[in-house]
Amino acid sequence: MENKKKQTDNDNSIEITIANEKHYGYVNTILDTIEQGSKARGTGIARRSPEYILNKMKEGKAIIAIADGDTFAGFCYIETWSNKNFVANSGLIVAPQFRGKGLAKRIKHKAFELSRKCYPDAKIFGITTGLAVMKINTEIGYRPVTFSELTDDPEYWKECEACVNFDVLKRNNYTRCLCTGMLYDPAEHKGNEMPWLNEEHKKETLLHRWKEALKKIFSIQTASGTYKGSNKDIEN
Repeated sequence: MENKKKQTDNDNSIEITIANEKHYGYVNTILDTIEQGSKARGTGIARRSPEYILNKMKEGKAIIAIADGDTFAGFCYIETWSNKNFVANSGLIVAPQFRGKGLAKRIKHKAFELSRKCYPDAKIFGITTGLAVMKINTEIGYRPVTFSELTDDPEYWKECEACVNFDVLKRNNYTRCLCTGMLYDPAEHKGNEMPWLNEEHKKETLLHRWKEALKKIFSIQTASGTYKGSNKDIEN
């Protein structure tokens, strides 16, 4: 069997960072990947211009994932609405070859952290037809809501005009569509704003304790002191 590197949600070969000037050349790739993903799912998505995505990068409001130094792997950006009282994490996409490995969750977490840092008092929301995104949002702390609990900024809903399902939204007087509305209210999560960080800290602490315990177990007492084994699996 061919020995292939297994990529997981902790794959260090993929760098997830706030997009900057060195990522400007990925704009068209990002837009093509978003469009292809929308067509594959058969769902609608608001189209963005290259200038819009580029401006998000320039503003420091976009998250990008790059694999092996130069291969586009994923993207997301943040937008503000209703005088910055609402923030949306939009345009989440993962390149086909990197799907099913937990990368979408890592990008979403990074975008959420950026949103909380830039707009700590704002409610974070989104509308989506994707079950995977719904699952990630739920784990973060979003809850399903009616559209009436989301921003009433007409510019936000105007963006839906580019969606293939816009007629559904319009027929229902902008109260419901094929998308599910989801909302994160920071007032409901005081002291536990980013629960996954607590879980990661617990795992790191437990791993450190196990390493220290294994070092003691594999240490050999000698007359001149302690000789430590060379098992690299238990080294820091």
